[in-house]
Amino acid sequence: MDAAQQEATARARELQRSWYGEPLGALFRRLIDDLGLNQARLAAALGLSAPMLSQLMSGQRAKIGNPAVVQRVQALQELAVQVADGSVSAAEATDRMDEIKKSQGGSVLTAAGGQTANGSGAPTVRRVVREIQSLLRSVAAAGDIIDAADSLAPAHPELAEFLRVYGAGRTADAVAHYEAHQN
Repeated sequence: MDAAQQEATARARELQRSWYGEPLGALFRRLIDDLGLNQARLAAALGLSAPMLSQLMSGQRAKIGNPAVVQRVQALQELAVQVADGSVSAAEATDRMDEIKKSQGGSVLTAAGGQTANGSGAPTVRRVVREIQSLLRSVAAAGDIIDAADSLAPAHPELAEFLRVYGAGRTADAVAHYEAHQN
């Protein structure tokens, strides 16, 4: 790889970090490991071609162009957390991955029968936060959201904070923000 290609790859990975919280190569490798997949199965679950997944992982492409695919990534991340904490078995995870694969966007975060993972029918805080993040990130890049927040900050500091936390921040920080502002 020549210097120009290395620079383009580094730039793409930095954009991925700003849009998705980390480079997609690291995120996808973690999903592969956590869910026991290979690249072809991950690509199929996300609704991407194997070459597109490879290009995103390697930094040849920076952005996932389809918002439904971004939502599937988020749903798989949530599923990986549930598998890790034991609340979803390997067999259930396989069924959930099939549901995620078939989803066309919208709210892909509900389990079979419309119930959420907590079984109450009410979305978890993390799921609400992920939906907010997905919506904001589907309309603007993190850098643009930060610029908008900076513009709003003098007159509307709370709104600026919201944009920064949910539009460009990490999910854990957004969950903490959400919980701190309940009631």
